[in-house]
Amino acid sequence: MIYPDELNLIIENFKKIPGIGEKSAERQALAILKMSEDDVEVFSQSLLAAKKNLHPCEICGCLTSKKVCDICNDKTRDQKVICILEDFKSVFAFEKSGNYNGTYHVLNGLISPIDDIGPEDINLSSLLKRIEKMDECEIIIALKSTLEGETTTKFITKILNNKNIQISRLPYGIPMGAEIDYLDPISLDKALKDRKIISE
Repeated sequence: MIYPDELNLIIENFKKIPGIGEKSAERQALAILKMSEDDVEVFSQSLLAAKKNLHPCEICGCLTSKKVCDICNDKTRDQKVICILEDFKSVFAFEKSGNYNGTYHVLNGLISPIDDIGPEDINLSSLLKRIEKMDECEIIIALKSTLEGETTTKFITKILNNKNIQISRLPYGIPMGAEIDYLDPISLDKALKDRKIISE
C-alpha cells in the first residue's frame, strides 16, 4: 500500500528518531491522524517550543530553558560534589534514582580520536573553571565503559591529578558498554554508593 504524500512525510520524520524503524514510524504517524486538530496543534507547538527554548546550562551543560538550570541553582544540593556525565539524558536517570544530592557536569560527548573528537570538542573547559573556584571538591566520573569512555576518564583524571580533588568513578559492576540513562534506579543508586576512588 502506498501512503499519501502527507502521511509519508510524517513517517519519514518519525524514522529520524533513534530507535524508531519503519513499522513504529507508521504506527506513530497513523496515531497522529487520529488525534484532534487541537491536540496536533499543541503537540507541534510543544516540539517547536522545546527546540527553540531548551539549551545547555551555562554552568553544568545540562538541558534547561533558563540561563542556569534548577539543579545548579538549588542551594540545598552539595555544590562540592560534581558528577561527570556524557549527556543530559544521564542526568535525568540520576535524578530518577532520587538519592544523589550533588551537582552534575555534562560533557556533551566523549573523546574519540577515531571520530576526530578531542578534549577541546567536549565541555571540559567550563569544568576546569568551576573547579578553580572551589577550595576542594569530589569529582564522580560516571561515563560508560567503552574505549571512548575510558579515554575520557583517563584524560580527566590526568588534568585534575595535581589539584585538591578527590576523584572517584562508578564501579565496573555496571555492564560493559551500558548506557547510564538505561540503568534502573536501584542499579544506579548502588553504583553511586560503591564508587571507587581513582585519584592518587
